[in-house]
Amino acid sequence: MLSSVIALLLAAPAVPLPAPTPLFLRGHAVAPAPQRVALRAGDVNLDEGWTIDSADHISARWLADDLKSFHGLELNRTGGAARSVIRLRTSAGAVADVPAEVRAQAYRLRIAPDVIEITGNGDAGLFYGVQTLVQLARQGPRGRIVAPECEIEDWPQLALRFLHWDTKHHQNRMATMKRYLDWAARFKANMIGFELEDKFAYPSNPEIGAPGALTPAELQEVVNYGLERFIQVVPVVQAPAHMAYVLKHPRFTHLKADGNNYQSCLCLEDTYKLIFQMYDDLIAATKGIDYFFVSTDEVYYAGIGANCKQPYTPENRSALWAEFARRAHDHLAAKGRRMLAWLEYPLLAKDLEKIPSGVIDGVVGDDSFVPVEMRKGMRQLLYVSTQGAEFLFPDHLPIESLASDARLGEFEEVFTAGRINQTYTTMARGSRVLGMNPIGAFGAAWDDSGLHDETFWLGWSAVARWAWQRGVPGPEQHAVEFMQVYYGPGVTGMVDVYRTMQQQARAWQRSWDRVVSRVRGPGYGNSEGKGIGTARHDLTLPAPALPEAVTLAVQPRYAARTRPYLADAAGWRIENDQLQHALLDNMLRADRNRYNLEVFHALARFVGHHWRLLAAMTGAERALQRAEENARRGDPAQAASHLVEAHNLIARVQEDGEAVWTNLRTVFEKSRWPKGMSSGGRTFVQVLDDSKDHWADRTADLGYMEAPERSIGLTAWREQLSRIAQAYAARHKVPLRGLAEKRLEE
Repeated sequence: MLSSVIALLLAAPAVPLPAPTPLFLRGHAVAPAPQRVALRAGDVNLDEGWTIDSADHISARWLADDLKSFHGLELNRTGGAARSVIRLRTSAGAVADVPAEVRAQAYRLRIAPDVIEITGNGDAGLFYGVQTLVQLARQGPRGRIVAPECEIEDWPQLALRFLHWDTKHHQNRMATMKRYLDWAARFKANMIGFELEDKFAYPSNPEIGAPGALTPAELQEVVNYGLERFIQVVPVVQAPAHMAYVLKHPRFTHLKADGNNYQSCLCLEDTYKLIFQMYDDLIAATKGIDYFFVSTDEVYYAGIGANCKQPYTPENRSALWAEFARRAHDHLAAKGRRMLAWLEYPLLAKDLEKIPSGVIDGVVGDDSFVPVEMRKGMRQLLYVSTQGAEFLFPDHLPIESLASDARLGEFEEVFTAGRINQTYTTMARGSRVLGMNPIGAFGAAWDDSGLHDETFWLGWSAVARWAWQRGVPGPEQHAVEFMQVYYGPGVTGMVDVYRTMQQQARAWQRSWDRVVSRVRGPGYGNSEGKGIGTARHDLTLPAPALPEAVTLAVQPRYAARTRPYLADAAGWRIENDQLQHALLDNMLRADRNRYNLEVFHALARFVGHHWRLLAAMTGAERALQRAEENARRGDPAQAASHLVEAHNLIARVQEDGEAVWTNLRTVFEKSRWPKGMSSGGRTFVQVLDDSKDHWADRTADLGYMEAPERSIGLTAWREQLSRIAQAYAARHKVPLRGLAEKRLEE
């Protein structure tokens, strides 16, 4: 989803980057940066002589737990006449002159030699003050834990700071979701847009929920855990478009717009009934939440099909879209929920008049919408995408542009400056350029390519921090501070690790041929119209050439002149080896989120295997060429040995691939349930979203990551070569030694 607003911002002149913040120059990584900081010259020693003076409040528990976990300090919470006291309090006027919609989130922090005071305007502000104190604490030059003498007044500029949990293609375990909420809280995010699709067991329509989907009680458990941390877990429902997760079931076939799996028909009252039942199920399972996200994402075909009486025109399409939004708003308002929606294509500016002013626009799909919204008093979210359709790893940081490479095609939404820089630009100047009045920000992290959530945190944290203080600090400081906060101060070179992860992922993606799919049918269409852009694509490579059975003549397919990127494969392999060493080194150094590095290492191993695969296929063809040369020279024994060499190169790399793949699946499933799993006697139903070419749609399970290699057909290739080799050896009465006969299932 790339709105015209984002395109306009990206085309605007570059934003001047600010200097490093005073706290950063003093040696403290604090994300987000506080609004007002008055630093003094000295540091305060923090040791176990300090006492936390507070009532039984999550802020006190959190402070004690994080100081112990991150800094090894075990403080008492008895209060009284301690020598050094950390006082936690709330007072409605602690920070004055703060906009009303963020007032309760403001706090004041004072650090002095014998007393530390954190005073929040409300409970949320107190909690955020604790996050800042924990981040300010660091190891001083003599090994002591110190914090700077200072006074801080702080509050967020934007009230709603959304991180996007998109679970189209995976389902996180309960412990994973709670850990994600803990870290969202540390970065002062206060909203989760939880795009559940079929990962919720809808009581009114049980067949929609995938096997093992969250029950209402489990979702409420997640919600309650977030609310305790001042985070609202807001349901995001894909409807009326992107509804393959519903329309694939036989009971709902009659609701399809024009017979496609992509969108439900807005000319049928039963469509409204079903969608509103889904809303009600989620409202009942998310008690305590004030908002509901009606995604209205890419509703290409409002008003199409035999059930619709009006012609399918841009005007009628927009009017029907607006009618859906109005009815959704009225339904949710009656349930006490404020509606957020993506107001975008096919909505026309003139039909914004029909949208209730209480709706929050989550994307601003066209800059012509802004004057209408401002006149109506509507609010917006600053929308950024921290992950779109990149494979394996997001384009967080600036790298060489690959946009001209046809192999990337429509999969790649390349921002050559990096998504962090794009986020910075949008957050720093979006509303000022366009005259908007945003209430918050939404940091999308799409699951279209099935990336592990651990790869999203650099982007998620950027959205949270720049929604708190827009434009401060610059992207470079944010990247450095994130590494310190998320992994701990012991890690080294992590910005380079991220950049190398990106480079490896893009090189992996570029090295495949992108072909029209042989296994998946065409899609339905796109925003330009029905039947347009319907081809689906796969990543693949041809198997190495096989020799002619008698003469062993071979026409190589992997010569450097025909596949230029092979010349770079050796360099990518060396870089991958260096990356894996850096990740393993930092696993020992990190004192937080080691699992994140384990995920990265599994991905690096996965890509490293790919470079070995290319080398093996190239080496196999060279061995077959040597076999041909020896056959021509009348040396059948040597020719046979080269046939064995080619066969065994592929056998060994396949065995390597199976080991790497098993490791990847094992690591991923520490935090996720198996993709497309069966549970409770039910089997997952795999049906494609007709409008999209999502990589993660290719298989019901995690096998889509293996699919490009499996499509080469190397097991069948080895079987054919084995038969050729055995027949050749028998014909020439020479031994065939060392042929690896182990078969790897494909």
